[in-house]
Amino acid sequence: MILIMIESQWGSGMDKIIIEGGRRLKGSVEISGSKNASLPCLFATLLTDEPCTLNNVPELNDIDTTCKLLEHLGKKVERKDHSIQVTSRKPLKTEAPYELVKRMRASVLVLGPLLARFGKASCSMPGGCAIGVRPINIHLSSFQALGAETEFSQGMVRLKSNGLKGKKIVLDFPSVGATENALMACVLAKGQTILENVAKEPEIEDCAKFLNAMGAEIKGAGTSKIVVQGKDFLHGATHQVIPDRIETATYLIASAATKGEVELSHTYPKHLKVIINHLIKAGIKIQIKEDKLNREYATIFCKVQKAIKPVYIKTGPYPKFPTDVQAQWMSLMSLADGNSLIQETIFENRFVHAAELGRMGAKIKIKGNQAKVSGSGRLSGAEVMVSDLRAGAALVIAALAAKGKSVIQRVYHLDRGYEKLEQKLSRLGARIYRVHG
Repeated sequence: MILIMIESQWGSGMDKIIIEGGRRLKGSVEISGSKNASLPCLFATLLTDEPCTLNNVPELNDIDTTCKLLEHLGKKVERKDHSIQVTSRKPLKTEAPYELVKRMRASVLVLGPLLARFGKASCSMPGGCAIGVRPINIHLSSFQALGAETEFSQGMVRLKSNGLKGKKIVLDFPSVGATENALMACVLAKGQTILENVAKEPEIEDCAKFLNAMGAEIKGAGTSKIVVQGKDFLHGATHQVIPDRIETATYLIASAATKGEVELSHTYPKHLKVIINHLIKAGIKIQIKEDKLNREYATIFCKVQKAIKPVYIKTGPYPKFPTDVQAQWMSLMSLADGNSLIQETIFENRFVHAAELGRMGAKIKIKGNQAKVSGSGRLSGAEVMVSDLRAGAALVIAALAAKGKSVIQRVYHLDRGYEKLEQKLSRLGARIYRVHG
């Protein structure tokens, strides 16, 4: 019997998800468009007054927040299914207020395009989050290198310039957000900009592809060095957002954790090489079938027949093991036959979920940036609380594999990054439902 109780897409902050675990996931699920690729592309529409259309955009809270911010700044946003069209409605504002920025750290991506177009931009300073401080100093140093002045007052960062000028910029760390912000700023800067030690994530490459469709001249996106030739203006464009590699990885791990047999369609396996390789090391059978109609897409088959083997991981910038999959991997290793080690190198507080997994019977010892997981092959249902988006995914995976019922609280975090989570898992045979608070 499959139980689903849904009154609205998102529910309230008091919503709970209840999972009756111990059932093998089996069936097929289509992967949604990438949240982390959609967000910078939506903010990139601030670089032009002409219409822009983004397809394959997921229905998520973070997308809703971004659309509201664009509308506040003066854009007209029209949504139909998984397509979003952004057009001009009135002269754009150049300040992003706290009430919108506080909902999502990615709101700071307004700074690059607004500064590039109008020579000024203001944004409420984002605070920290459950996984770490995450300052925006790398963003600001890039703007300063291009010729912008920075001022802080009343919780706001204010930027102004008399025209950005291209320059060689070396990022202190390959931050994804800082790379996106710098990229959107320098596409309208005068002359050539060389960005080095930048993030190489597929989402960066996707953003650059959209910007090039708008008339930008960007080379090297997806590598550690990007060269941008500044333009006087950009025009409208249409773009297809890439599939979400983190959602894909999450469902692959959920299948493995439940010893299931799952088929994931509309994926880009080339973005998942490190995940797939580690799953194979863990004893998971992975098969990839190319889509005959669109060779960029493929279907991934995941099947588990034997015990899960313990596998060491160390997170790092792409193409290394993604920090956004570390929590889910910890759930899987809690079910492995033996001991494994997880080393987190990106965020200082990204083991918050370990204590909640411990409530379900996981044996995890934390020392600094390392977690030693003593796999027992079994977990039991419990009442747990979500601390952040990916921690929530880890708890869902653990609950699916656990014996008995689990109650997961603060699931609004999950609504930020997983489209129709209950429906998709239900189609795979999970007993999962949401209770509205």
